[in-house]
Amino acid sequence: MKPVIDHIQITVKDLKKAEVFYDKLMPLLGFDLTKKSKGQVAAHEFEVVEYVHPLLTIGFNSPRKTFEAEDVHRRKPGSLHHLAFRADSENEIDELYIEIVKTGALIVDPPKFYPQHGKHYYALFFKDLDGIKLELVYEKN
Repeated sequence: MKPVIDHIQITVKDLKKAEVFYDKLMPLLGFDLTKKSKGQVAAHEFEVVEYVHPLLTIGFNSPRKTFEAEDVHRRKPGSLHHLAFRADSENEIDELYIEIVKTGALIVDPPKFYPQHGKHYYALFFKDLDGIKLELVYEKN
C-alpha cells in the first residue's frame, strides 16, 4: 500500500461561516469550486461541504449539537493540530500569502524560513475563522 491520503473530514464550529472562508481559500490551493459538493449525514447528525481535487478531498462538517458550544482547540486529544499543504516554491508561498490575507485568515507566522523545522523549511502559518491552523510549506531537498 502507498501512504496516500484519500480524504480528510474536519469538524468546524459554524459550517456556513466556514464555507464562505473555504470558498475563497480552496481555489488558491488548487481546488475547483465546480467540484464542490454538499450533503447531510442524518445518521451522524452532521452536514458536510466537500472540496474535491483529483489528489485529495477535504470535507468540513458541522458539529454534533452536543458539541456545538465547545471551542476549537488544536491541542485537545484527537484534534487536528494543523494541516499543511506543499507548495512548489518559496515564490509560490509568497504570492499566495497576499491572497490568503484577503480571505480573512489570521496570519500566525508570515512566509520565511523556519530552521527549527529543517534547514530549508520555508512556510506560512495561518488560521481559519475557527482557529484551525493551516500551513503552506516548501522544503528544498
